[in-house]
Amino acid sequence: MIYNKIESAGREEIEKVQLKRLKEVVSRVYYLSPFYKKKFDELNITPDDIKSLEDIQKLPFTKKQDLRDNYPFGLFTVPMSEVVRIHSSSGTTGKPTVVGYTAHDMDVWNEVMIRCYYMADVASKDIVHNAYGYGLFTGGLGFHEAAQKIGAAIVPASGGFTQRQLMLMRDFGATILCATPSFALHLAEEAKKEGPEFRKNYKLRAGFFGAEPTSKGLREEVAKAWRIDYYEVYGLSEIIGPGVSCSCNMGEGLHINEDHFYPEIIDPKTGEVLPEGEEGELVLTTLTKHALPIIRYRTGDITRLDRTPCACGRTFVRMESVRGRADDMLIVNGVNVFPSQVEHVIANTEGVSLNYQIVVDKKGYLDKLELMVEVDERIMFDDVAKLEKIKKELQQALLNNLYINAIVHLVEPKSIERSMGKAKRIVDKRK
Repeated sequence: MIYNKIESAGREEIEKVQLKRLKEVVSRVYYLSPFYKKKFDELNITPDDIKSLEDIQKLPFTKKQDLRDNYPFGLFTVPMSEVVRIHSSSGTTGKPTVVGYTAHDMDVWNEVMIRCYYMADVASKDIVHNAYGYGLFTGGLGFHEAAQKIGAAIVPASGGFTQRQLMLMRDFGATILCATPSFALHLAEEAKKEGPEFRKNYKLRAGFFGAEPTSKGLREEVAKAWRIDYYEVYGLSEIIGPGVSCSCNMGEGLHINEDHFYPEIIDPKTGEVLPEGEEGELVLTTLTKHALPIIRYRTGDITRLDRTPCACGRTFVRMESVRGRADDMLIVNGVNVFPSQVEHVIANTEGVSLNYQIVVDKKGYLDKLELMVEVDERIMFDDVAKLEKIKKELQQALLNNLYINAIVHLVEPKSIERSMGKAKRIVDKRK
């Protein structure tokens, strides 16, 4: 099913809509956002300079740090009386990255997520088991409200509690699963303990998976484990949350909702826009958001765009599954983690030095993050009680500030290998 006719419109009509909306959002930020007004003035740009879609290249980039520097509401272009929802993600200095939504923005978010659900023909007869986390992250609630708008029964299971999740899926007869692919595999591994015919206990027919990078092999493994159709959803809080793009069941790639989010691919080193089909960093501009419009946001995600026709009938450009990152961000069980965030927590913990290493591995199908930190030379390494106190404080600080459960190992001073160049802070054994 296709939800909105614009999804299958001709390229000329799509670009007409995009240009109209691009001009509107540029005017919006120029006159309502001091941050963008200053940036535009520095480049000697005004809204009148945007006469074609190609003119978007004249506009400045926006980075995640810009949101942090304007914490909490410095980039909003509406009064707080018009904001109906606030979400956030972890920040480098204990301050989160904040995003806001007006009622109009919520309508946009619901629509793009309904479009995703329609790719799997989700309807009122379905029971949607939502195992994404609820709260300040956009994942859980992004999937929740759109399913409710369709009329499907939504089970807000949130994350964790594997056995309870399986019980609810069995007893409630869930037909749609929403989760990270790693958690979906973990659920399947546990469900296998019910016996070789465990799938007969479940009514799942499709699933919507995202929030972490996936290979074709991983996608196929999830689909095979549950014998369901696999739909990949891409999104990020700064743009809207989940729903920026979604895969259909006819071919490779995720259809970008480009009437709301204008995509570009740039060289991550030079910032130059790359020719059609080349791999690079995805840049997105919100075309219809009111509370937090974003111009040319550098996502850090490496992908490429494909405009060849899709058998599903949708004409929106497709993006490949994200291949990697242009920066050093880690995604651990769906949570974005920068080494600089971890370092900030370590710096504010007494008894440890800033010599550390982050080790990410798999425990079954789930990610496992371990943090090796050298103890301060002034701490006696045989003082077990003191070391245990430091360890617990550090683990709690990581959970409170970054929302991650890390296994902390305190090691002796000068025991972490030094390098002659840039310190090797990350060891990712999942690759």
